[in-house]
Amino acid sequence: MPCSAEVTALQSRHLVAQLRRSQVLRDYEKAFRDTTGLPITLRPVESFDLPHRGDPKESPFCALMTRSNQSCAACLQFQRKVEVSARLQPKTLRCFAGLCDSAVPVRVGENLIAFLQTGQVLIDAPSPARFARAARQLVRWGAQVDLRQLEEAYFQTRVVTRKQYESMLRLLTIFAQHLSTLSNQLLVQGSVAEAPAISRARALIAERHTEELTLTSIASAVNMSAFYFCKMFKKATGMTFTDYLARIRVEKVKNLLLNPHLRASEAAYEVGFQSLSQFNRVFRRVAGESTTSYRHRVQRGRTVLHGDVAAG
Repeated sequence: MPCSAEVTALQSRHLVAQLRRSQVLRDYEKAFRDTTGLPITLRPVESFDLPHRGDPKESPFCALMTRSNQSCAACLQFQRKVEVSARLQPKTLRCFAGLCDSAVPVRVGENLIAFLQTGQVLIDAPSPARFARAARQLVRWGAQVDLRQLEEAYFQTRVVTRKQYESMLRLLTIFAQHLSTLSNQLLVQGSVAEAPAISRARALIAERHTEELTLTSIASAVNMSAFYFCKMFKKATGMTFTDYLARIRVEKVKNLLLNPHLRASEAAYEVGFQSLSQFNRVFRRVAGESTTSYRHRVQRGRTVLHGDVAAG
């Protein structure tokens, strides 16, 4: 009996760790920092630290805030609020001092695995009146900070227009979608040492995914009982055979759907789905959206990205 396709918390943290080690993430982070002057981080859900501490583009004001237990606790609570509000879609909130922080959810299908975060930026010019309000709040909290030093840092905070910041978040959202695809591929590939029979099974699935495969047929092909194969395959990949095969096929469909002239039904049958109802159900479960929504989003992302490049 196939198990749930839910990505566990342990898998999520493992995926984020893999993504953090990837060259594509390091390259994107560098390009984002160099282009925007803002910090950026990828972190798993339910993290309990400050996202941008130690970032090359960390705001001097925010760095000073972390030196007091009271103000640091307030910043942690604010970050938690940002992430809770961004579980379904990108979200931007302002802290007590008027700085914007944003989180963009990264999903594998319907499962939230991480947030891409940026911020520590003002979209209005800093003013003495706004800093005075922030200072009064710090005093009420009992924060032990040097207000003169903090004021100097506050007026060094990066300021961008609302339109500029929205463009930065669009690029972040596009990259979050790319990380979602990469995460799904990592789940399919697996990363743990596995028995030779499981490796052969993976190869067979990759080679014959367009056929009407069953767990029993693959288990027989690698000389294992269906029960033992099911147990070993789940242990090695973190997924059932059914879910693994579904993810393989969905990734193939995603590539085929980049061709605007190919109908979704044609792509579905080409990769091995036996019915449109099954395909639509599986694609939505794995990808977290319909094929129509996926095509529209990818096309829109390409348009936005090309538009931003052209504008630059």
